[in-house]
Amino acid sequence: MRSFPGDASVRRILLISIVALAACSQAPPPKAEPAPPVSVATVEKRSVPDQMTAVGSVEAINSVAVKSLVDGQLLQSLVKDGDNVRKGQLIFRIDPRPAQATLAQANAAMAKDAAARDLAGAQVDRYKPIAAQHYISADQMQQYLTAYAAAAASVKVDQANVDAMKLTLAYTDIHAPIDGRAGRILVQAGNLVKANDTQALLTINQLAPIFVNFSVPGQDVDRVRAAQAKGALVVQATGDGIDGKIAGSLSFVDNAIDPSTNTVKLRASFANSDEHLWPGQFVNITLTLGSDANAIAVPDAAVKAGPNGNYVFVVDNGTAHQRDVTVTRSVGGETMIAKGVDVGESVVTDGQSRLVDGAKVKVTEAAGDEASK
Repeated sequence: MRSFPGDASVRRILLISIVALAACSQAPPPKAEPAPPVSVATVEKRSVPDQMTAVGSVEAINSVAVKSLVDGQLLQSLVKDGDNVRKGQLIFRIDPRPAQATLAQANAAMAKDAAARDLAGAQVDRYKPIAAQHYISADQMQQYLTAYAAAAASVKVDQANVDAMKLTLAYTDIHAPIDGRAGRILVQAGNLVKANDTQALLTINQLAPIFVNFSVPGQDVDRVRAAQAKGALVVQATGDGIDGKIAGSLSFVDNAIDPSTNTVKLRASFANSDEHLWPGQFVNITLTLGSDANAIAVPDAAVKAGPNGNYVFVVDNGTAHQRDVTVTRSVGGETMIAKGVDVGESVVTDGQSRLVDGAKVKVTEAAGDEASK
């Protein structure tokens, strides 16, 4: 085969180009992924209160619907909407004149029968010695005695009628049955009222002290009763419009668990001298059962829920290890751990979403470092 001048140079250039292309086609070695940054907190042992939380509703200890006990016209309302009233205070007055007239009739009837009784008694006194000497028959004397007994009984009936009418007259003045705050006046002066009508004149609620009703899970009844047996249990109420925490005490545990909700009803009593708690109001309740002096605590953010239960990531020498934990309760932003971590270990509080078991991590800040700066 015939060769031309310069073929060797061309082949040399082609060879160099092929080598260069092959070198360019090789991918650079992959770079190592940087360790994800995480925040950690130290597992600590501390004294933690044993508390339960619930939503409660405020209820007045006493609530009385004031009604009339007699028929008549309402003459006066001596209390205004929302007034504070004292027990025994005159709050309504009903026209007393019909009752006064009936009382006068009863007194007159009693006076008439008393006169007849006295006459029958005088006859008995007059004829008793004569009957003893047998100047009149025993049957005639018995008639005098019977007449006196009947007249005396009539006077007793009249006295009962007089007492009843005095009571009816007293009912025309309506007094507050309890201390408390009056609601809206529902019947205005001038209207006719009936005895024990369906509509009350007003409702009085006792606000101090006051109750708060709430419920806890049925499985916690034994814990509550065991703690209650050791002494009075403190209950705190918080909520919108309440400045700080209001302290009270547990006063009642129901005697049965509601099968429809598997909860038991509890009631707390509060002095409520400042009237911050109002009937019908909803509040947040914290019931303190005691305290655990050796509780193992981690921040709530460190505990995550997985398909197999709760877990945390424990950091050891720059490596995160996923570890299952047993949670008992959560109090004030901290979770109590019964099993799974030890005091002094570091658990991840932020950045868990980028971690897998055995991943290398970079600790950027431990919980509490900012507070110490």
